[in-house]
Amino acid sequence: MEIIESKIRTSSSEYKENFEDLKQKVESLRNLIRKIELGGGEKAIERHKGRGKLTARERVSSLIDPGTSFLEFSPLAAEGVYSDSVPSAGILTGIGRICGVDCVIVANDATVKGGTYYPLTVKKHIRAQEIALQNFLPCIYLVDSGGAFLPMQDEVFPDKDHFGKIFYNQANLSALKIPQISVVMGSCTAGGAYIPAMSDESVIVKGNGTIFLGGPPLVKAATGEIVTPEELGGALVHSTISGVTDHYAEDDSHALEITRNIVSTFHHAGNVTQRGSINWEEPLYPAEEIYGIIQKDIRKSYDVREIIARIVDGSRFQEFKKYYGTTLVTGFAKIYGKMVGIIANNGVLFSESALKASHFIELCNQREIPLVFLQNITGFMVGKKYENSGIAKDGAKMVNAVSTSIVPKYSVVIGGSYGAGNYGMCGRAFNPRFLWMWPNSRISVMGGEQAANVLLTVKMEQLEKEGKKLSEAEQFTFRKPILDDYESKSSCIYSSARLWDDGVIDPARTRDILGITVYANHSQKLEYPRYGIFRM
Repeated sequence: MEIIESKIRTSSSEYKENFEDLKQKVESLRNLIRKIELGGGEKAIERHKGRGKLTARERVSSLIDPGTSFLEFSPLAAEGVYSDSVPSAGILTGIGRICGVDCVIVANDATVKGGTYYPLTVKKHIRAQEIALQNFLPCIYLVDSGGAFLPMQDEVFPDKDHFGKIFYNQANLSALKIPQISVVMGSCTAGGAYIPAMSDESVIVKGNGTIFLGGPPLVKAATGEIVTPEELGGALVHSTISGVTDHYAEDDSHALEITRNIVSTFHHAGNVTQRGSINWEEPLYPAEEIYGIIQKDIRKSYDVREIIARIVDGSRFQEFKKYYGTTLVTGFAKIYGKMVGIIANNGVLFSESALKASHFIELCNQREIPLVFLQNITGFMVGKKYENSGIAKDGAKMVNAVSTSIVPKYSVVIGGSYGAGNYGMCGRAFNPRFLWMWPNSRISVMGGEQAANVLLTVKMEQLEKEGKKLSEAEQFTFRKPILDDYESKSSCIYSSARLWDDGVIDPARTRDILGITVYANHSQKLEYPRYGIFRM
Protein backbone atom coordinates (compact mmCIF):
# COMPACT_ATOMS: atom_id res chain seq x y z
CA MET A 1 0.00 0.00 0.00
CA GLU A 2 1.18 3.52 -0.78
CA ILE A 3 1.89 6.02 1.98
CA ILE A 4 -0.28 9.15 1.87
CA GLU A 5 2.10 12.12 1.69
CA SER A 6 0.57 14.91 3.75
CA LYS A 7 0.56 18.38 2.23
CA ILE A 8 -0.69 20.14 5.37
CA ARG A 9 1.37 23.10 6.54
CA THR A 10 0.94 23.16 10.30
CA SER A 11 2.60 26.57 10.48
CA SER A 12 -0.01 28.28 8.30
CA SER A 13 -2.46 30.76 9.81
CA GLU A 14 -5.42 28.86 8.32
CA TYR A 15 -4.30 25.62 10.00
CA LYS A 16 -3.86 27.37 13.35
CA GLU A 17 -7.26 29.05 13.12
CA ASN A 18 -8.95 25.75 12.25
CA PHE A 19 -7.05 23.97 15.04
CA GLU A 20 -8.18 26.40 17.73
CA ASP A 21 -11.79 26.32 16.53
CA LEU A 22 -12.14 22.54 16.63
CA LYS A 23 -10.09 22.27 19.82
CA GLN A 24 -12.56 24.65 21.48
CA LYS A 25 -15.50 22.52 20.25
CA VAL A 26 -13.84 19.39 21.65
CA GLU A 27 -13.23 21.09 25.01
CA SER A 28 -16.88 22.22 25.17
CA LEU A 29 -17.92 18.62 24.49
CA ARG A 30 -15.65 17.34 27.27
CA ASN A 31 -17.04 19.88 29.74
CA LEU A 32 -20.61 18.87 28.90
CA ILE A 33 -19.81 15.17 29.30
CA ARG A 34 -18.05 15.79 32.63
CA LYS A 35 -21.22 17.48 33.88
CA ILE A 36 -23.40 14.63 32.60
CA GLU A 37 -21.18 12.03 34.28
CA LEU A 38 -22.32 13.38 37.67
CA GLY A 39 -25.69 11.76 36.97
CA GLY A 40 -28.34 13.00 39.38
CA GLY A 41 -25.86 15.31 41.11
CA GLU A 42 -23.70 15.23 44.22
CA LYS A 43 -26.58 14.99 46.72
CA ALA A 44 -28.20 12.11 44.85
CA ILE A 45 -24.83 10.34 44.68
CA GLU A 46 -24.32 10.85 48.42
CA ARG A 47 -27.74 9.32 49.19
CA HIS A 48 -27.01 6.44 46.80
CA LYS A 49 -23.66 5.66 48.44
CA GLY A 50 -25.27 5.98 51.86
CA ARG A 51 -27.17 2.80 51.03
CA GLY A 52 -23.88 0.97 50.53
CA LYS A 53 -24.07 1.15 46.74
CA LEU A 54 -21.49 1.94 44.08
CA THR A 55 -22.54 4.39 41.35
CA ALA A 56 -23.28 3.06 37.86
CA ARG A 57 -19.91 4.28 36.59
CA GLU A 58 -18.06 2.79 39.56
CA ARG A 59 -19.80 -0.52 38.95
CA VAL A 60 -18.72 -0.58 35.31
CA SER A 61 -15.13 0.41 36.21
CA SER A 62 -14.94 -2.39 38.79
CA LEU A 63 -16.41 -4.94 36.38
CA ILE A 64 -14.14 -4.47 33.35
CA ASP A 65 -10.56 -5.73 33.15
CA PRO A 66 -7.95 -3.50 34.87
CA GLY A 67 -6.12 -1.23 32.44
CA THR A 68 -8.85 -1.47 29.78
CA SER A 69 -11.27 1.27 28.75
CA PHE A 70 -15.05 1.38 28.47
CA LEU A 71 -16.43 2.54 25.11
CA GLU A 72 -19.56 4.41 26.12
CA PHE A 73 -22.56 4.80 23.81
CA SER A 74 -24.56 8.03 23.59
CA PRO A 75 -23.54 9.85 26.80
CA LEU A 76 -25.47 12.89 25.51
CA ALA A 77 -28.77 10.96 25.32
CA ALA A 78 -31.77 13.07 26.42
CA GLU A 79 -29.65 16.23 26.72
CA GLY A 80 -32.14 19.12 26.64
CA VAL A 81 -34.99 16.88 25.44
CA TYR A 82 -37.21 16.74 28.54
CA SER A 83 -38.41 19.47 30.88
CA ASP A 84 -36.53 17.64 33.66
CA SER A 85 -32.81 16.94 33.46
CA VAL A 86 -32.23 13.26 32.66
CA PRO A 87 -28.43 12.92 32.20
CA SER A 88 -27.49 10.14 29.75
CA ALA A 89 -31.19 9.18 29.79
CA GLY A 90 -30.53 7.64 33.21
CA ILE A 91 -28.67 4.63 31.82
CA LEU A 92 -25.04 3.83 31.03
CA THR A 93 -24.35 1.59 28.01
CA GLY A 94 -21.23 0.57 26.15
CA ILE A 95 -18.61 -2.09 25.41
CA GLY A 96 -16.20 -3.26 28.08
CA ARG A 97 -13.76 -6.14 28.24
CA ILE A 98 -14.41 -8.66 31.05
CA CYS A 99 -12.00 -11.58 31.50
CA GLY A 100 -10.78 -10.89 27.98
CA VAL A 101 -14.31 -10.98 26.51
CA ASP A 102 -15.87 -7.92 24.88
CA CYS A 103 -19.32 -7.45 26.44
CA VAL A 104 -22.16 -4.98 26.07
CA ILE A 105 -22.84 -3.50 29.51
CA VAL A 106 -26.16 -1.85 30.42
CA ALA A 107 -26.17 -0.13 33.83
CA ASN A 108 -29.11 1.79 35.29
CA ASP A 109 -28.17 5.03 37.04
CA ALA A 110 -30.41 5.13 40.11
CA THR A 111 -29.22 8.67 40.96
CA VAL A 112 -31.22 9.88 37.94
CA LYS A 113 -34.96 9.70 38.69
CA GLY A 114 -34.48 6.42 40.54
CA GLY A 115 -33.22 4.76 37.37
CA THR A 116 -36.70 4.91 35.84
CA TYR A 117 -37.18 4.48 32.10
CA TYR A 118 -38.02 7.54 30.01
CA PRO A 119 -38.73 7.01 26.29
CA LEU A 120 -35.08 7.65 25.42
CA THR A 121 -33.93 5.31 28.22
CA VAL A 122 -35.85 2.51 26.51
CA LYS A 123 -34.44 3.48 23.11
CA LYS A 124 -30.89 3.52 24.47
CA HIS A 125 -31.29 0.14 26.20
CA ILE A 126 -32.68 -1.43 23.01
CA ARG A 127 -29.89 0.10 20.92
CA ALA A 128 -27.33 -1.57 23.20
CA GLN A 129 -29.06 -4.93 22.65
CA GLU A 130 -29.07 -4.30 18.90
CA ILE A 131 -25.30 -3.76 19.01
CA ALA A 132 -24.94 -7.00 20.99
CA LEU A 133 -26.96 -8.87 18.35
CA GLN A 134 -25.07 -7.45 15.37
CA ASN A 135 -21.66 -8.16 16.91
CA PHE A 136 -22.47 -11.33 18.87
CA LEU A 137 -21.50 -9.78 22.22
CA PRO A 138 -22.66 -11.05 25.64
CA CYS A 139 -24.96 -8.68 27.58
CA ILE A 140 -24.39 -7.75 31.22
CA TYR A 141 -27.28 -5.89 32.87
CA LEU A 142 -26.48 -4.00 36.10
CA VAL A 143 -30.04 -3.50 37.30
CA ASP A 144 -31.08 -0.69 39.66
CA SER A 145 -34.34 0.75 38.37
CA GLY A 146 -37.81 1.73 39.49
CA GLY A 147 -39.24 0.62 36.13
CA ALA A 148 -41.16 2.83 33.71
CA PHE A 149 -41.39 6.58 34.31
CA LEU A 150 -45.13 6.60 34.92
CA PRO A 151 -45.95 10.18 33.80
CA MET A 152 -44.76 9.16 30.31
CA GLN A 153 -46.04 5.57 30.32
CA ASP A 154 -47.84 6.05 27.00
CA GLU A 155 -44.45 6.69 25.33
CA VAL A 156 -42.66 3.88 27.18
CA PHE A 157 -44.97 0.88 27.38
CA PRO A 158 -47.36 -0.03 24.54
CA ASP A 159 -45.61 0.12 21.16
CA LYS A 160 -43.41 -2.30 19.23
CA ASP A 161 -40.09 -0.71 20.22
CA HIS A 162 -41.08 0.18 23.76
CA PHE A 163 -40.33 -1.53 27.09
CA GLY A 164 -41.48 -5.01 26.08
CA LYS A 165 -38.89 -5.11 23.27
CA ILE A 166 -36.16 -5.39 25.93
CA PHE A 167 -37.49 -8.80 27.05
CA TYR A 168 -38.21 -9.92 23.50
CA ASN A 169 -34.59 -9.14 22.67
CA GLN A 170 -33.30 -10.99 25.74
CA ALA A 171 -35.15 -14.16 24.74
CA ASN A 172 -33.92 -14.03 21.16
CA LEU A 173 -30.34 -13.12 22.06
CA SER A 174 -30.18 -16.08 24.45
CA ALA A 175 -31.66 -18.32 21.75
CA LEU A 176 -28.73 -17.33 19.53
CA LYS A 177 -26.32 -18.35 22.34
CA ILE A 178 -25.48 -14.74 23.17
CA PRO A 179 -25.19 -14.81 26.98
CA GLN A 180 -27.58 -12.69 29.07
CA ILE A 181 -26.42 -11.97 32.63
CA SER A 182 -28.23 -9.80 35.19
CA VAL A 183 -26.87 -8.33 38.40
CA VAL A 184 -29.67 -6.98 40.60
CA MET A 185 -28.07 -4.21 42.68
CA GLY A 186 -31.19 -2.25 43.58
CA SER A 187 -34.85 -2.09 42.63
CA CYS A 188 -36.15 -4.35 39.88
CA THR A 189 -39.84 -3.62 39.76
CA ALA A 190 -42.93 -4.50 37.69
CA GLY A 191 -42.06 -5.44 34.08
CA GLY A 192 -38.41 -4.79 34.89
CA ALA A 193 -38.47 -7.95 37.03
CA TYR A 194 -38.30 -9.92 33.79
CA ILE A 195 -34.75 -8.68 33.11
CA PRO A 196 -33.19 -11.04 35.70
CA ALA A 197 -35.93 -13.64 35.26
CA MET A 198 -35.15 -13.92 31.53
CA SER A 199 -31.38 -13.92 31.94
CA ASP A 200 -29.17 -17.02 31.61
CA GLU A 201 -27.76 -16.35 35.08
CA SER A 202 -28.70 -13.76 37.69
CA VAL A 203 -26.92 -12.32 40.71
CA ILE A 204 -28.65 -10.40 43.51
CA VAL A 205 -27.14 -8.18 46.22
CA LYS A 206 -28.08 -8.65 49.87
CA GLY A 207 -30.02 -5.76 51.41
CA ASN A 208 -30.37 -3.64 48.24
CA GLY A 209 -31.44 -6.02 45.49
CA THR A 210 -35.18 -6.61 45.17
CA ILE A 211 -37.27 -8.23 42.44
CA PHE A 212 -41.06 -8.13 42.31
CA LEU A 213 -43.79 -7.70 39.70
CA GLY A 214 -45.81 -5.67 42.22
CA GLY A 215 -44.16 -3.75 45.05
CA PRO A 216 -45.46 -3.55 48.66
CA PRO A 217 -47.82 -0.58 47.98
CA LEU A 218 -49.42 -2.38 45.01
CA VAL A 219 -49.71 -5.64 46.96
CA LYS A 220 -51.43 -3.83 49.83
CA ALA A 221 -53.82 -2.04 47.45
CA ALA A 222 -54.66 -5.22 45.55
CA THR A 223 -54.80 -7.81 48.33
CA GLY A 224 -54.59 -5.99 51.65
CA GLU A 225 -51.39 -7.90 52.48
CA ILE A 226 -48.74 -5.89 54.31
CA VAL A 227 -45.23 -7.01 53.45
CA THR A 228 -41.72 -5.50 53.42
CA PRO A 229 -39.67 -5.27 50.21
CA GLU A 230 -37.18 -7.78 51.62
CA GLU A 231 -39.91 -10.27 52.52
CA LEU A 232 -41.61 -9.83 49.15
CA GLY A 233 -38.62 -10.07 46.85
CA GLY A 234 -35.29 -9.64 48.58
CA ALA A 235 -32.02 -11.44 47.94
CA LEU A 236 -32.66 -14.24 50.41
CA VAL A 237 -36.15 -14.92 49.03
CA HIS A 238 -35.00 -15.23 45.42
CA SER A 239 -31.81 -17.13 46.20
CA THR A 240 -33.37 -19.71 48.57
CA ILE A 241 -37.11 -19.88 47.88
CA SER A 242 -38.23 -18.65 44.45
CA GLY A 243 -35.08 -19.56 42.51
CA VAL A 244 -35.39 -16.41 40.39
CA THR A 245 -31.70 -15.67 41.04
CA ASP A 246 -28.70 -18.00 40.96
CA HIS A 247 -26.06 -16.17 42.99
CA TYR A 248 -26.25 -14.36 46.35
CA ALA A 249 -23.83 -11.45 46.85
CA GLU A 250 -22.92 -9.69 50.07
CA ASP A 251 -22.45 -6.30 48.39
CA ASP A 252 -21.83 -4.62 45.00
CA SER A 253 -18.15 -5.56 44.89
CA HIS A 254 -18.92 -9.20 45.63
CA ALA A 255 -21.65 -9.22 42.96
CA LEU A 256 -19.25 -7.87 40.34
CA GLU A 257 -16.64 -10.49 41.32
CA ILE A 258 -19.26 -13.22 40.82
CA THR A 259 -20.16 -11.67 37.44
CA ARG A 260 -16.54 -11.79 36.30
CA ASN A 261 -16.40 -15.46 37.27
CA ILE A 262 -19.54 -16.12 35.23
CA VAL A 263 -18.08 -14.39 32.15
CA SER A 264 -14.88 -16.44 32.47
CA THR A 265 -16.95 -19.54 31.62
CA PHE A 266 -18.23 -18.19 28.28
CA HIS A 267 -17.11 -19.94 25.12
CA HIS A 268 -16.01 -16.47 23.92
CA ALA A 269 -13.27 -16.38 26.60
CA GLY A 270 -9.78 -16.98 25.28
CA ASN A 271 -11.00 -17.25 21.66
CA VAL A 272 -11.12 -13.57 20.78
CA THR A 273 -8.73 -11.82 18.39
CA GLN A 274 -7.54 -8.72 20.21
CA ARG A 275 -5.78 -5.65 18.91
CA GLY A 276 -2.62 -6.41 20.86
CA SER A 277 -2.22 -9.83 19.23
CA ILE A 278 -1.70 -8.44 15.71
CA ASN A 279 1.20 -6.39 14.36
CA TRP A 280 0.28 -2.88 13.19
CA GLU A 281 1.86 0.49 12.53
CA GLU A 282 0.93 3.84 14.02
CA PRO A 283 -0.08 6.55 11.49
CA LEU A 284 2.84 8.73 10.38
CA TYR A 285 1.03 11.90 11.46
CA PRO A 286 -0.36 12.94 14.88
CA ALA A 287 -4.12 12.44 15.29
CA GLU A 288 -4.55 15.92 16.77
CA GLU A 289 -3.53 17.44 13.43
CA ILE A 290 -7.07 16.62 12.35
CA TYR A 291 -8.10 19.72 14.34
CA GLY A 292 -6.22 21.95 11.90
CA ILE A 293 -7.38 20.14 8.76
CA ILE A 294 -11.12 20.42 9.42
CA GLN A 295 -12.27 23.78 8.12
CA LYS A 296 -13.82 26.27 10.53
CA ASP A 297 -16.40 26.97 7.80
CA ILE A 298 -18.08 23.62 7.12
CA ARG A 299 -18.75 24.70 3.52
CA LYS A 300 -15.02 24.87 2.70
CA SER A 301 -13.41 21.82 1.12
CA TYR A 302 -10.22 19.96 1.99
CA ASP A 303 -8.59 16.72 0.82
CA VAL A 304 -10.15 13.92 2.89
CA ARG A 305 -7.01 11.81 2.33
CA GLU A 306 -5.43 14.02 5.00
CA ILE A 307 -7.96 12.63 7.48
CA ILE A 308 -7.46 9.05 6.30
CA ALA A 309 -3.68 9.45 6.74
CA ARG A 310 -4.22 10.16 10.46
CA ILE A 311 -6.54 7.20 11.06
CA VAL A 312 -5.03 4.21 9.24
CA ASP A 313 -1.99 2.06 9.94
CA GLY A 314 1.25 3.58 8.69
CA SER A 315 -0.81 6.20 6.81
CA ARG A 316 -0.93 3.56 4.05
CA PHE A 317 -3.85 3.56 1.64
CA GLN A 318 -4.45 1.50 -1.50
CA GLU A 319 -6.76 3.80 -3.43
CA PHE A 320 -9.37 2.39 -5.82
CA LYS A 321 -10.31 4.30 -9.02
CA LYS A 322 -8.28 7.31 -7.90
CA TYR A 323 -8.87 9.32 -11.09
CA TYR A 324 -12.53 8.44 -11.61
CA GLY A 325 -15.38 9.99 -9.66
CA THR A 326 -12.87 12.09 -7.75
CA THR A 327 -15.41 13.64 -5.35
CA LEU A 328 -15.47 10.28 -3.56
CA VAL A 329 -12.32 8.60 -2.24
CA THR A 330 -12.38 4.80 -1.99
CA GLY A 331 -9.70 2.31 -1.08
CA PHE A 332 -8.26 -0.27 1.29
CA ALA A 333 -6.33 0.32 4.50
CA LYS A 334 -5.73 -1.29 7.89
CA ILE A 335 -6.83 -0.11 11.31
CA TYR A 336 -4.85 -1.82 14.08
CA GLY A 337 -3.98 -4.55 11.59
CA LYS A 338 -7.57 -5.13 10.48
CA MET A 339 -8.29 -4.63 6.76
CA VAL A 340 -11.12 -2.21 6.00
CA GLY A 341 -12.59 -0.57 2.92
CA ILE A 342 -12.90 3.21 3.24
CA ILE A 343 -15.48 5.38 1.45
CA ALA A 344 -14.90 9.08 2.12
CA ASN A 345 -16.52 12.20 0.70
CA ASN A 346 -14.33 14.69 -1.12
CA GLY A 347 -17.09 16.93 -2.49
CA VAL A 348 -20.63 16.64 -3.88
CA LEU A 349 -21.64 13.26 -5.31
CA PHE A 350 -21.84 12.95 -9.12
CA SER A 351 -22.97 9.91 -11.13
CA GLU A 352 -19.35 8.77 -11.49
CA SER A 353 -18.85 8.96 -7.71
CA ALA A 354 -21.98 6.88 -7.07
CA LEU A 355 -20.99 4.22 -9.62
CA LYS A 356 -17.50 4.05 -8.15
CA ALA A 357 -18.94 3.56 -4.66
CA SER A 358 -21.28 0.81 -5.86
CA HIS A 359 -18.38 -1.05 -7.50
CA PHE A 360 -16.21 -0.71 -4.40
CA ILE A 361 -18.96 -1.90 -2.04
CA GLU A 362 -19.38 -5.00 -4.23
CA LEU A 363 -15.64 -5.66 -3.98
CA CYS A 364 -15.68 -5.41 -0.18
CA ASN A 365 -18.67 -7.75 0.02
CA GLN A 366 -16.98 -10.32 -2.24
CA ARG A 367 -13.84 -10.18 -0.05
CA GLU A 368 -15.72 -9.90 3.26
CA ILE A 369 -13.95 -6.67 4.18
CA PRO A 370 -15.73 -4.26 6.60
CA LEU A 371 -16.64 -0.80 5.30
CA VAL A 372 -15.84 2.53 6.97
CA PHE A 373 -17.77 5.58 5.75
CA LEU A 374 -16.40 9.06 6.44
CA GLN A 375 -19.36 11.38 5.82
CA ASN A 376 -18.98 15.01 4.81
CA ILE A 377 -21.64 15.39 2.18
CA THR A 378 -24.03 18.08 0.94
CA GLY A 379 -25.81 15.56 -1.28
CA PHE A 380 -25.95 14.55 -4.93
CA MET A 381 -25.37 17.10 -7.70
CA VAL A 382 -28.53 18.85 -8.94
CA GLY A 383 -29.45 20.59 -12.20
CA LYS A 384 -30.94 19.82 -15.61
CA LYS A 385 -27.71 18.39 -17.05
CA TYR A 386 -27.32 15.89 -14.19
CA GLU A 387 -30.97 14.91 -13.97
CA ASN A 388 -31.02 14.27 -17.73
CA SER A 389 -27.93 12.11 -17.47
CA GLY A 390 -29.66 9.91 -14.86
CA ILE A 391 -28.05 10.88 -11.57
CA ALA A 392 -31.16 9.62 -9.75
CA LYS A 393 -30.69 6.06 -11.03
CA ASP A 394 -26.92 6.17 -10.44
CA GLY A 395 -27.46 7.44 -6.90
CA ALA A 396 -30.03 4.68 -6.42
CA LYS A 397 -27.35 2.09 -7.31
CA MET A 398 -25.17 3.42 -4.49
CA VAL A 399 -28.07 3.43 -2.01
CA ASN A 400 -28.98 -0.10 -3.14
CA ALA A 401 -25.42 -1.34 -2.66
CA VAL A 402 -25.18 0.23 0.83
CA SER A 403 -28.59 -1.18 1.81
CA THR A 404 -27.89 -4.77 0.75
CA SER A 405 -24.23 -4.89 1.81
CA ILE A 406 -23.63 -7.81 4.18
CA VAL A 407 -20.27 -6.81 5.66
CA PRO A 408 -20.08 -4.78 8.89
CA LYS A 409 -20.44 -1.05 8.21
CA TYR A 410 -19.08 1.77 10.40
CA SER A 411 -19.99 5.42 9.83
CA VAL A 412 -18.34 8.60 11.10
CA VAL A 413 -19.89 11.98 10.31
CA ILE A 414 -16.84 14.25 10.00
CA GLY A 415 -18.66 17.29 8.56
CA GLY A 416 -22.06 17.69 6.94
CA SER A 417 -24.59 14.90 6.49
CA TYR A 418 -27.33 16.29 4.28
CA GLY A 419 -30.26 14.89 2.30
CA ALA A 420 -29.79 11.90 0.03
CA GLY A 421 -26.05 12.09 0.66
CA ASN A 422 -26.80 10.71 4.14
CA TYR A 423 -28.46 7.70 2.52
CA GLY A 424 -25.64 6.96 0.08
CA MET A 425 -23.04 7.30 2.84
CA CYS A 426 -24.67 4.84 5.24
CA GLY A 427 -26.67 7.05 7.57
CA ARG A 428 -28.54 5.67 10.59
CA ALA A 429 -31.36 4.17 8.50
CA PHE A 430 -28.85 1.96 6.65
CA ASN A 431 -27.90 -0.04 9.72
CA PRO A 432 -24.23 0.73 10.32
CA ARG A 433 -22.86 -1.28 13.25
CA PHE A 434 -21.88 2.07 14.80
CA LEU A 435 -22.36 5.69 13.81
CA TRP A 436 -20.26 8.42 15.43
CA MET A 437 -20.24 12.19 14.96
CA TRP A 438 -17.54 14.81 15.33
CA PRO A 439 -18.23 18.02 17.31
CA ASN A 440 -18.19 20.14 14.12
CA SER A 441 -20.71 17.94 12.29
CA ARG A 442 -24.20 18.88 11.10
CA ILE A 443 -27.11 16.71 10.04
CA SER A 444 -30.38 17.69 8.34
CA VAL A 445 -32.41 17.19 5.17
CA MET A 446 -30.58 20.22 3.71
CA GLY A 447 -28.56 23.20 4.93
CA GLY A 448 -30.36 26.04 6.70
CA GLU A 449 -29.56 28.53 3.93
CA GLN A 450 -31.00 26.24 1.27
CA ALA A 451 -34.11 25.51 3.33
CA ALA A 452 -34.71 29.20 4.04
CA ASN A 453 -34.26 30.12 0.38
CA VAL A 454 -36.57 27.34 -0.84
CA LEU A 455 -39.32 28.32 1.59
CA LEU A 456 -38.85 32.01 0.77
CA THR A 457 -39.13 31.29 -2.97
CA VAL A 458 -42.37 29.37 -2.42
CA LYS A 459 -43.73 32.20 -0.27
CA MET A 460 -42.81 34.91 -2.79
CA GLU A 461 -44.38 32.95 -5.66
CA GLN A 462 -47.60 32.68 -3.66
CA LEU A 463 -47.60 36.43 -2.97
CA GLU A 464 -46.86 37.28 -6.61
CA LYS A 465 -50.04 35.46 -7.62
CA GLU A 466 -51.86 37.84 -5.28
CA GLY A 467 -50.01 40.86 -6.69
CA LYS A 468 -47.91 41.32 -3.55
CA LYS A 469 -44.18 41.48 -2.83
CA LEU A 470 -41.87 41.14 0.14
CA SER A 471 -39.40 43.91 0.96
CA GLU A 472 -35.80 43.00 1.81
CA ALA A 473 -36.56 43.57 5.50
CA GLU A 474 -39.57 41.27 5.30
CA GLN A 475 -37.50 38.63 3.50
CA PHE A 476 -34.92 38.80 6.29
CA THR A 477 -37.67 38.48 8.93
CA PHE A 478 -39.10 35.45 7.09
CA ARG A 479 -35.74 33.69 6.74
CA LYS A 480 -34.30 34.29 10.22
CA PRO A 481 -36.46 31.87 12.29
CA ILE A 482 -35.88 29.16 9.68
CA LEU A 483 -32.11 29.67 9.85
CA ASP A 484 -32.17 29.69 13.66
CA ASP A 485 -34.26 26.52 13.75
CA TYR A 486 -31.92 24.67 11.37
CA GLU A 487 -28.86 25.93 13.26
CA SER A 488 -30.23 24.42 16.48
CA LYS A 489 -31.75 21.21 15.15
CA SER A 490 -28.92 20.16 12.85
CA SER A 491 -26.23 20.26 15.55
CA CYS A 492 -24.43 17.11 16.70
CA ILE A 493 -25.69 17.67 20.26
CA TYR A 494 -29.32 17.75 19.07
CA SER A 495 -28.70 14.56 17.08
CA SER A 496 -26.95 12.66 19.84
CA ALA A 497 -29.54 13.66 22.45
CA ARG A 498 -32.13 11.82 20.34
CA LEU A 499 -29.90 8.79 19.66
CA TRP A 500 -29.60 9.46 15.93
CA ASP A 501 -25.99 8.35 16.45
CA ASP A 502 -23.96 6.39 18.99
CA GLY A 503 -22.09 9.39 20.36
CA VAL A 504 -20.15 12.57 19.61
CA ILE A 505 -16.44 11.79 19.74
CA ASP A 506 -13.13 13.64 19.83
CA PRO A 507 -11.80 13.45 16.22
CA ALA A 508 -8.38 12.58 17.62
CA ARG A 509 -9.88 9.38 19.09
CA THR A 510 -11.46 8.21 15.83
CA ARG A 511 -8.77 5.63 15.08
CA ASP A 512 -8.97 4.14 18.59
CA ILE A 513 -12.78 3.98 18.55
CA LEU A 514 -12.87 2.37 15.10
CA GLY A 515 -10.23 -0.07 16.32
CA ILE A 516 -12.35 -1.10 19.31
CA THR A 517 -15.49 -1.51 17.21
CA VAL A 518 -14.00 -3.48 14.32
CA TYR A 519 -12.45 -5.92 16.81
CA ALA A 520 -15.69 -6.11 18.83
CA ASN A 521 -17.36 -7.85 15.88
CA HIS A 522 -17.71 -11.56 16.68
CA SER A 523 -20.72 -12.22 14.46
CA GLN A 524 -21.14 -15.47 12.61
CA LYS A 525 -20.18 -16.21 8.99
CA LEU A 526 -21.66 -13.72 6.55
CA GLU A 527 -24.40 -14.58 4.08
CA TYR A 528 -23.67 -14.50 0.36
CA PRO A 529 -24.21 -10.91 -0.90
CA ARG A 530 -27.50 -10.26 -2.69
CA TYR A 531 -28.55 -7.04 -4.36
CA GLY A 532 -31.81 -5.46 -5.43
CA ILE A 533 -32.37 -4.44 -9.06
CA PHE A 534 -29.81 -1.94 -10.39
CA ARG A 535 -31.65 0.35 -12.81
CA MET A 536 -29.28 0.50 -15.81
